[in-house]
Amino acid sequence: MMKFLDHLEEWIITTLMGTATVVIFIAVLHRYASGFAIPGVQDALIKINMSWAQEVCIYMFVWMAKFGAAYGVRTGIHVGVDVLINRLGDRNRAKLVVFGLLAGAVFTGIVGTLGARFVWEIGHTEQVSADLELPMWIVYLAVPLGSYLMCFRFLQVTWQFIKTGHLPKHDHGHVEGIDEIKAEDVIPVAIVEDLHPKGVKKGDLP
Repeated sequence: MMKFLDHLEEWIITTLMGTATVVIFIAVLHRYASGFAIPGVQDALIKINMSWAQEVCIYMFVWMAKFGAAYGVRTGIHVGVDVLINRLGDRNRAKLVVFGLLAGAVFTGIVGTLGARFVWEIGHTEQVSADLELPMWIVYLAVPLGSYLMCFRFLQVTWQFIKTGHLPKHDHGHVEGIDEIKAEDVIPVAIVEDLHPKGVKKGDLP
């Protein structure tokens, strides 16, 4: 179940990021190409309405940010100032870490609850977006969903820290899908001291 949730989270972020990039590229290309006075082509491009591109990209980035924040908690990407905490003893440090994680869970839980109430209230109105005419409750639904997921991730990391004493740490040098090189997989290579071709003296080279 947890693996499914992890993959779903990553799939949503990747899909939103890729789709937003493609839409922005097409919108910029359309705007740029519409400026060329090419008979027939310019008129056809001007008739294509791309005013919705900016709005849909903004909404996708909002959803991506909310789910990306939850992903950051799970993987340890978020920046944390822990200089003073690391100077404490193990017991006091553990207490402060658990307190900070639980505070994050409470905060995101409150934001999710307030967001859910707001979505419920706006869902009973006829408010829609300007260009897409999309019901605004769908747009704002990112707030409770992303916040509740982030709250769950805080609780998940807290439970793992209590059991293992370790926090998730993101390795910026690691590439997903590529296994780490083991010592037994390294093939030794002999180093030849004299790499000059036979019959050629060192002094003859430029």
